[in-house]
Amino acid sequence: MIYSHKSPALLIIGILMLLWGWMNNAGTLDGMQGWLHPGAYKEHKQAIDKHAADTQAAAEKAAAEGQPAPEAKPMKPSKFDGTKAGQAQLAYILGGLFAAVGVLVLVLPKKEGHLDYYAGVVPGMAFIVGIACAVRWILDPMFANWGKAAQPTLGWDFAKIMNLNYVVLGIVLGMIIVNLLRIPAWAANGVRTARLFLKTGVVLLGTLYSAAELAQLGALSVVMIGIFVLGSVWLVLLAGPRMGASNSMTGVLSSGVGVCGVSAAVAASPVVNAKAVDIAFTLGTILLWGVLCMFTFPTIGQLLGMGPVQFGAWAGTGILNSAQVAGAALAFDPQGIETLKVAEIFNITRVLFLPIIVVWLAAWYVKREAGAQKVDLGKVLVAKFPVFVLGFLFMFLLSTLGMFAPPGHYQGKYFSSEQVKEDKLLKEKEIAALQAHLPKLTKPEETKALQDLIANRKLTSREQDHVLKGVSKAAKDDKAVKDAVGAANKAAWHDSKIIRAFRDWIAWLFAIGLTGLGMQITVASIKQAGGKPLIIGSVVGIIKAVGSLIVVLLFVKEFV
Repeated sequence: MIYSHKSPALLIIGILMLLWGWMNNAGTLDGMQGWLHPGAYKEHKQAIDKHAADTQAAAEKAAAEGQPAPEAKPMKPSKFDGTKAGQAQLAYILGGLFAAVGVLVLVLPKKEGHLDYYAGVVPGMAFIVGIACAVRWILDPMFANWGKAAQPTLGWDFAKIMNLNYVVLGIVLGMIIVNLLRIPAWAANGVRTARLFLKTGVVLLGTLYSAAELAQLGALSVVMIGIFVLGSVWLVLLAGPRMGASNSMTGVLSSGVGVCGVSAAVAASPVVNAKAVDIAFTLGTILLWGVLCMFTFPTIGQLLGMGPVQFGAWAGTGILNSAQVAGAALAFDPQGIETLKVAEIFNITRVLFLPIIVVWLAAWYVKREAGAQKVDLGKVLVAKFPVFVLGFLFMFLLSTLGMFAPPGHYQGKYFSSEQVKEDKLLKEKEIAALQAHLPKLTKPEETKALQDLIANRKLTSREQDHVLKGVSKAAKDDKAVKDAVGAANKAAWHDSKIIRAFRDWIAWLFAIGLTGLGMQITVASIKQAGGKPLIIGSVVGIIKAVGSLIVVLLFVKEFV
């Protein structure tokens, strides 16, 4: 069978990628990049102005002393420079590869074999990679800017709350392409490789979690989240087959509803061989309920007279999607940080249950797909268990053992007072601002935490960091105090370079894979799926929200 097509499309994609890289390096796209990344661009311009002022001051000083002007020091690359350089580097690599293969596709004769198969697959892969680049480099920051711009009018960031990031945008753009424009014949074979990118992303996802982090979260959050995560997954797995939903639809919906929403659904999708339409319906259900809960939870919490700890525990447990947890916590208590802190503790706990759910779903799916006849589950698991899930567990184990970052890390970030460099210790001006603020504190734990920070000029424990975040939040009109506490926090928290690289690759793999999956969601497949996911997700979502509310009111008191 011949897979390849004599089309210049791959060569054109490669040339366009190379052009994007060159234009970034040449500065031609600085105006557009500045609009897409306003914060980084503003810092970049300020750094340029400061560098110019320092250079001029040094020259004037030398002239006054009768000395020749010193040689100007080169500027350190800014975050804005790093963004452009990163895009240019990736564009050059991908563009060069696609252009070279594109030439071979046009030159080599069509002949059955492995070479022809790859020549037929690469153009489609390049097609979804190119779309994913447009989503991550242009659409993602563009919607983020629009969300922030509309926040003063709407009162909330619609892009953040509705998850209008590269995940959702990639799927939506893929759906638009397949339903309105159709997939070109030369790209059809490559588009079907989307699952390969997703599976690779799931393997690397294991590096972001560490079992040791559970020890930092407390027994209350672990027990509550364990009950409601496992219970929600079990309910969906129970209800799905009874309502005639497919095994793949049921599996991916259970992960999304039970664990942490969109990211859990994406991670579980290759485990249960979820179809593109399964993922689309699951994400739609999760986002619909997430936004609804974000608006209703704070109102219910106020009516019931819930305190910060109670509401934080409820929001972190009962809201389906992680993105809306923070929104609900801040809507309930916009002035304080206690509610948000508790909500995020519970939210992080349920995210750390993802490895357990992945293994559970893999075993459940293998058993369901084995058919109605009696089977030896052990043999079936050995024969059919997804290999990439073993890769995920292996990376999770390495992460837990501290191979990529200290064992207590969460997604590569870890606290270390010992690693605070000398030049990152608080300066005299910052110490003076904190000393002036000290008499304003009334709580003993806040006073002690601030006194220790002044004495050590750095944070010494995670508990101290948590307390001082509340102090900083309360000192909303004292910029000097907020800046000093923020500087100490930034100095004490470190980011593993290895896991930072993993995070970037995970984002790219999911962006490419989900864009390709979006191109497999047709209007006909949506009609065929019907409203079963929404019904199942809604029922389980209500049970989860009401059940967690009852447990919180009965057992969670207003103290930690």
